[in-house]
Amino acid sequence: MQPRRDPPHDSGLAPIAVEYRRSLRDFNTFGLPATATALVRIACDADVRRVLDHHEHGRAPKLVLGGGSNVVLTRDVAGVVLKVEVMGRRLVQESAEGWLVEVGAGENWHDIVAWTLDQGWPGLENLALIPGSVGAAPVQNIGAYGVELKDRFHSLDAVDLVTGRNVTLDTQACHFGYRDSVFKNDLAGKSLIVRVRFWLPRPWQPMLGYLDLERKMAETGDTAPSARTIFDWVCAIRRAKLPDPAEIGNVGSFFKNPVVSPEQCRDIIGRDPEIVHYPLADGSCKLAAGWLIDACGWKGKSVGRAGVYERQALVLVNRGGATGAEVVTLARAIQESVYGRFGIRLEPEPMIL
Repeated sequence: MQPRRDPPHDSGLAPIAVEYRRSLRDFNTFGLPATATALVRIACDADVRRVLDHHEHGRAPKLVLGGGSNVVLTRDVAGVVLKVEVMGRRLVQESAEGWLVEVGAGENWHDIVAWTLDQGWPGLENLALIPGSVGAAPVQNIGAYGVELKDRFHSLDAVDLVTGRNVTLDTQACHFGYRDSVFKNDLAGKSLIVRVRFWLPRPWQPMLGYLDLERKMAETGDTAPSARTIFDWVCAIRRAKLPDPAEIGNVGSFFKNPVVSPEQCRDIIGRDPEIVHYPLADGSCKLAAGWLIDACGWKGKSVGRAGVYERQALVLVNRGGATGAEVVTLARAIQESVYGRFGIRLEPEPMIL
C-alpha cells in the first residue's frame, strides 16, 4: 500500500505519510488479523508533532505500536496507529563505574543486547532473545532469568501525545513493577517513547540464581561463566522452550508468574510439593505460571486455531489463521481452570485490544 501524504494543519510543517486501512497482521507477532483506520510511521520526535498538528488525525485516538510482541488484537483499530521506528544507538558516557548507553525506541531488543556485548558492555545478557522493540521494554518492565529492565534502566525520552512536548523520565518516574510501569497506568496512551538509556555497571556481576542457569553450570562445569557465555546459555534455553514468532505466531510468555503470600505458598506446596516456586525477599513467593497451566493439563491443547505450545505451557500460539477472539477464549479457559484447582488468578502479560 502506498502511503498518502497529508498536509498537517500548520503549513509550516512537512506533510506526514499516512497509510489508510492498513493491515496490522505483519505488525503483531501473534499474526492476528486487524486493520488500522490510519497508520503513521514515527522515525523521530518531530513526526509525532506532525501527527498531533494534523487537521484530521491530531485529535483522533492513538495506539502506539512497537514490535507488536506484547499485544493481542481482537478487533480493528480506529484512530491512528503510531508505528515506532526511531532508530539509533550510541555510548553516551563511560566511566570507572560503568557505561551509559542510549538506544532508539524502534531498535530490535535482542539485537541491542547482542550489540552491547559486542562492544564489551555486559549487563543485559540475561534478557537475550526477548521479542519486541527497545521502546516497549520499559512499558512492560521486561524480565528474565533474575534480571528486570529496571535493574539496568537509567532514563528515557518520550513525547507527550497531547501537548507534543518532550519529557524525560527517570526510574522513579516510571513506577516500575512486576511486568508493569507508569506507561500501563497513568500514562497509558498518553506518551510515545522515542529513546531509552541504560546504565550498565562495572565491575560486572553475573546473575545466576535461576534454576535453568544453575543447570547449565552443572552441565558444563563452568561455575564462573562470562557475560557472553550467559548470553549463549539464555539463547539456547529460550530456543529450546519457546517458538520463533517468525515461524509460529505468539507473544512469548502469555501470563505473569503469580506472587502469593507466604501462607498461600505453604498451602500450595503442601498440596503440590513439585510446584516450581521462587521465594522472594519479603517472604512472599513467585509461582511458575507455566507449571500451574501444565498441571491443569493444558499443554498442547487448543481452542479453535489458538493453542498452548507443546514445549512450554506459558506460551499461547497461533496454529494458523487464529483470531484474537480465539486467543482470548483460550486464555480465559486457562484462567478458570487454574483458579478452580489452585485458587490463583493468572494475569495476562500482553495488552488485549
